[in-house]
Amino acid sequence: MDTVPLKLTERRDEEISARAHEFADELMRRRTVRDFSSKAIPPGVLEDCLRAAGSAPSGANLQPWHFAVVTSPALKNQIRQAAEGNEREFYDKRAPDRWLKSLAPLGTTASKPFLERAPALIAVFQKSSVTGPDGQDTATYYAKESVGIATGFLIAALHRAGLASLTHTPSPMAFLNSILNRPCSEKPFLLLVVGFPVENCSVPSINRQKLNQITSWH
Repeated sequence: MDTVPLKLTERRDEEISARAHEFADELMRRRTVRDFSSKAIPPGVLEDCLRAAGSAPSGANLQPWHFAVVTSPALKNQIRQAAEGNEREFYDKRAPDRWLKSLAPLGTTASKPFLERAPALIAVFQKSSVTGPDGQDTATYYAKESVGIATGFLIAALHRAGLASLTHTPSPMAFLNSILNRPCSEKPFLLLVVGFPVENCSVPSINRQKLNQITSWH
């Protein structure tokens, strides 16, 4: 395999520490938003954020992801109608009581107006196979983990750019393949709602676990 020089900027210890601290603080301010403005996203911003997502590591570097960006009002309406239909069935019939109890403080319901109001939706798909340079299909490895990492990169990039987002996972999500004309070899991973929050937006008061609750050092 051909190689290229690693482009990792060498920094002083103090700068490394400062950048790590600043980035952690930046992401701690990130919150899920459900009340979106219809304000347009500046040109090129989503493209750069998606480039960041595409830089994520993946099993055997097969990059088993596809990001379908939806800005068409008609398609957003179709997605909303399909998602709300699934959500009503979930809330009314399939959701266990303990799950509904956990959701109650967040104020979520089967109604999803943000799917139309937000300027962009990004449907993230997980590929079960990819076509190689030789034209042959190759099964992907650790696809779910790889797509999860790429989605995390995307969410962080969107927040860093100054946009709000919401991870939405209606169940089931196969309607996304039909509406967005994606092949059955791609499995919907999640639907990311992207845009600006409404003026004076408020979010639920939540607590995040402290560092010593989520880590162990060996």
